[in-house]
Amino acid sequence: MLAELVALAVPPRCAACGAPGRRAADVLCGGCRRALPWLPAECCDRCALPLHCGRCPAGAAPFHAAWAAVAYDGVARDALHALKFAGARPLAGVMAAQIAAGAPPGLLAGVVVAVPAHPGRRRARGYDPAELLARALARRTGLPFERGLRRGGGAARQLGAPRHVRRAPGRLTIAAVRRAPPDVVLVDDVHTTGATLETCSGALLRAGAERVVAVTWARTL
Repeated sequence: MLAELVALAVPPRCAACGAPGRRAADVLCGGCRRALPWLPAECCDRCALPLHCGRCPAGAAPFHAAWAAVAYDGVARDALHALKFAGARPLAGVMAAQIAAGAPPGLLAGVVVAVPAHPGRRRARGYDPAELLARALARRTGLPFERGLRRGGGAARQLGAPRHVRRAPGRLTIAAVRRAPPDVVLVDDVHTTGATLETCSGALLRAGAERVVAVTWARTL
């Protein structure tokens, strides 16, 4: 009821294009939902890129599989920017619903763990976008959620950095906070070079996980 009253006083706008909506749920308008660049079903189950990716960039990755719903382009790029940098927290629920609806059967099994944000960035934003997405996915699927990882190293952003910079020694340090469950669904908002997902997966495997699948809403092509 409160959300409806707020929507009447301050009409919601699409987080991606800014178009006015009528309901609080209109965080992503119908036009932008239809314009999302969905990835095809025929994607590599190792790197989440469309098939015929050539030499698979995740051939030596510690995670067992990777999957994403959309390509990191157009409307999807705008939506993720709104989630990460403009406080559009309700988008996490939309993205989680799309992941749950589109993921291959059997992929989402185990305990949901988010890729952790740097503590400084979490404090500055007031939230962790990947954790919002992971918690929303856990609620949607009925899977348990755990804060299983902690992040150290510098606060430099991974998103937008060149591949060699992302993979530079010491740039990103991740450690498990406890013994990891056997099956982990590792969640982040976007899969780019895979450096962050690989570091997190390695930490979980060293902490006792037997299978880690990397699930994101978006994937750079």
